[in-house]
Amino acid sequence: TQGRSRRRERAGTRCGGKMLLRGLGGGARHVAVSERSGATRGPDSTRRRVDAHHYNHRVSILIPECGMVPPAITAICKSLENYYLMKQLPLHELLAPEFINTFVKKGKCYALSYNTRIDEDNTVALLPTGKLILSVDKDTYQELGLEGQPSKYSHRTVMRYIVTVHLSEASFVPGGKRYERVLWALREKMPLIFDLLMSCDSSGGREESLASYFTQYQCQAYQPKLSTRILNVTLCPVLLSSELDGKDCESCNSLEFLDWLGAVFCDIDCNNQADSFLSTYCCPEPNTMVDKACLCTITGFIVPEGINRLLDQLRLYFEEPKLAQWLSITVHGFADSPVSWGQSEHGYHRGGENLYNVVLFSNQDRWLHMAVGTQSDCPP
Repeated sequence: TQGRSRRRERAGTRCGGKMLLRGLGGGARHVAVSERSGATRGPDSTRRRVDAHHYNHRVSILIPECGMVPPAITAICKSLENYYLMKQLPLHELLAPEFINTFVKKGKCYALSYNTRIDEDNTVALLPTGKLILSVDKDTYQELGLEGQPSKYSHRTVMRYIVTVHLSEASFVPGGKRYERVLWALREKMPLIFDLLMSCDSSGGREESLASYFTQYQCQAYQPKLSTRILNVTLCPVLLSSELDGKDCESCNSLEFLDWLGAVFCDIDCNNQADSFLSTYCCPEPNTMVDKACLCTITGFIVPEGINRLLDQLRLYFEEPKLAQWLSITVHGFADSPVSWGQSEHGYHRGGENLYNVVLFSNQDRWLHMAVGTQSDCPP
């Protein structure tokens, strides 16, 4: 059995992902967690982390020594769930018994307020567990009159509150004291209206009925977008699956790898040429030159079930011999989501970062990196 290591990096120590976590200054606290799992450890631990990161807007897959996206990966990308943008939807509509019974209790329904700023506006998220999370300013909280908790990231004077409503609880039904109180607050006392991104699992045809259910509101369906960029003759870090911390003169460590990966995503030249006035960054050593590398990027409202399907397919990539020794998938969460992993409160501060990266090796080992910015709990 191969070993498993876990490392947390905080402000004041060297922390990787500076390109991925761009916008964080030297004095800002941030957290990066790196974890290695051997080939004998099943994928369940990674799957649980993926399932808990509910709201994702970009997935990037990097495959060295590859000149095109493998057809199986393209097929999965094209089969990702459609999502909907509901315009000016009153929040009390999510309390309707028909909606709760059809979408919340019988499947997994995701909803996130669109074009709202977590540090300035009222925001809302419906988790697949059936919990409705409202992050509201002080005035809205007082007007609603619902029970909540002060935001963890308030200053000395509390200016933001978190209200949680359990839509799937057996007691949350019309006629119940809690139900009637919440309905009155959201429909009569302080009607909150949002543009919402929504996605429900398609089992039983529920996704089709999501659009038909809200026929009285403007509803637009979208498909996640797929784009591809081929990197020609580029330097890649040398990684050893057993050396998460790197090995002198033999391999780079995981955080150096995240630095480099961020530069690749930003299309930054890593050659550190003398005539470059944009960047002095260079690929960490040791490194190797690859003829081609394929970068596949998916953008949209991407739910965890689709990402797990991608991971399952990527694990099969090395079933046939390949020149590459590893591939990488990186998932970025919405910067203005009220939660990051699970129900952990998330704030913006300078960038609202919440992301994770999985490196899959040809020997079936894997690295998992999770990172958040200043105003977020430590990843699980």
